Formats: sequence, C-alpha cells, structure tokens
Amino acid sequence: MSGFPSPDQLIRPMVDPFGRTIRYLRVSVTDRCDLRCFYCMSEDMTFLPKKDLLTLEELDRLCSAFIAKGVRKIRLTGGEPLVRRNVMSLVRSLSRHLGSGALDELTLTTNGSQLARFAAELRDCGVRRVNVSLDTLDAARFRAITRWGDLDKVLAGIEAAQDAGLAVKINAVALKNVNEEEIPSLMEWAHGKGMALTLIEVMPMGDIGEGRIDQYVPLSLLRARLAQHYTLTDLDDDTGGPARYVRVTETGGKLGFITPMTHNFCESCNRVRITCTGTLHTCLGHEDASDLRKPLRASADDDLLSAAIDRAIGLKPKGHDFIIDRRHNRPSVSRHMSVTGG
Repeated sequence: MSGFPSPDQLIRPMVDPFGRTIRYLRVSVTDRCDLRCFYCMSEDMTFLPKKDLLTLEELDRLCSAFIAKGVRKIRLTGGEPLVRRNVMSLVRSLSRHLGSGALDELTLTTNGSQLARFAAELRDCGVRRVNVSLDTLDAARFRAITRWGDLDKVLAGIEAAQDAGLAVKINAVALKNVNEEEIPSLMEWAHGKGMALTLIEVMPMGDIGEGRIDQYVPLSLLRARLAQHYTLTDLDDDTGGPARYVRVTETGGKLGFITPMTHNFCESCNRVRITCTGTLHTCLGHEDASDLRKPLRASADDDLLSAAIDRAIGLKPKGHDFIIDRRHNRPSVSRHMSVTGG
C-alpha cells in the first residue's frame, strides 16, 4: 500500500464560516445576451467593454484553481454563454478535468437560441445535461417576454440537445399575469418530452426600467393551485442546486421550485459565482464582491489567487438580502442577473 496521499487527500476543501463546503462553481462567461427578457434586463442594455472581460484562457485557469480547491461541479452561464466567441474552446479545455476525475460535472445554462449549433459538440466535450430557460410555449408571449426572441429556434435547440444525448431541464420564471396560468401546460409538455421543469420566483436584481412588484408571484401559491389538480410527492433529490423537487404522479415527471423570496435555500448553499470580469460573488443575493482578476494577473503561479479565494470564502454570508421593496420599488441587489450569472 502506497504511503503517498491520494489526490482527494491533498485537496483541503473550502469551508465557509457556517460550515458549508463549497463544491459548486457557477461561471458567467459573458454578460451579453441575444435576448432581452423584461424581468432580467432593460431593453437598452449597456454591456461591459470587452477589454474588461477575462480571456477564455484566464477563465480556464480560474476554474482550474477552484477545482484544485475542491470544486466538483461547474456550470457555465451568461448572459447567454453560447454567444461568447470561441466559448467551446473553454468547454473543451475544462473537459480535461472530467477525464482526470477531478471534476464530476460540467454543465451549462442557456436560453436555447444557439443550442442547435453547439449541442453535439457540448456532448463531445463531456457535457451531459443542460438547463434551458423557457417561460412560455406561446410564440407571441415568448416574443413579448424576450422582446425579440424566436420560440422556434429555442424549440429546435431543445430537440437538437436531446438528439445529441443531452438531458434537458427547463427553467421557467413565474410571472404574475403573464405565464402563471400556463404553468400546468408547460409542465405537461416538458414531462411529455422527458424533461424536468423548475419554476423560479422573480428575483429583485438590477434596474430593469420597471418594478418587480407587478411581476412577482409566490411559488407557494402556484404549488397550491397545482396540488388541486395533480398529486405532488416531495422528493429528496439533491442536484447541488437550490431547487426542491416533487414527483407529479399524473405525468411521471419532476417539478422543481426555486424560492428565494418565499423560502430561502441558504442553509445548504454550497455555491459561489464568478463573473466574466473575474469578480467572485459568494452569494447571489448579496452585495459582496472579491476581485480575483488582479491576483490572477499578478503572478504566473496561483499562490496569490488561492489566497484571495480563501479570503473571499471566509467572508461568505449566512444568507441573501433579497426582498421586494414595496415602498421604493427598487432592486435588493444593484447588479443585473446577466452580469452575475444564473
């Protein structure tokens, strides 16, 4: 028996001040998107100058540093990650960690508009599942929500992903007086195609040119409505994310609920987020920020970077600050979701 420690023994896991081990990294590769969903961003967005973004090689180095510190799952996000030029070179490079066993899963959240182009290559790079954001199956409503999106392109992307062998989960933001009445049919459609559906409460992030009070519908209310027509059985499934799942007896499918407003999921949070500029946010709903770009570029080795990561994890808050501000109608967190990453 060898006296040398195994690779797992060499890794000292990142543990925050509340005893939560950080094993999940979400990486925004761009703040840009080819849609303008009205709950996410304003129609006339000002995006970051390209010079402020980390290069794909820097993003790879940053991700690898987190893997060396115990991260086992990476999700690439945006904006829309597949609009970043040459983004597949990053996916292919990160896939080496899947081959070595250092990483359990490399996955992606997308709006689906570019998925038909990249689905087969994603599968070839070791990606096994993707999340697709889709709030409606009504073409006119889809265009209204996204401001200029094409539903047929997204549906074609979903089909291409499934044909390539990727598992697809649909994410839908519940929007008051917009798509809340469509949730049952959206669920039945997704389950009929072998896809789970996760519902998400609208989050008060960034100035979108309008308030969110009129957009917000609590998922506790939607669940109660669904329970009048479907049999919902709680599941213990843990995908590493914030969703809580039920099995719908009538469809046989899984339905998830992400409820940052009505019931936060902070007690088991094992996630941190990196923006495309190299800023580390240890909480989605908190105005914390740690600059990793400076130590990344200051040295060819990762000593400074590793120390900066440790300091940031040591400051991870216990919970988020999300609240719908009914008096001033302003966001709880000033940065847009497209900057932070989904």
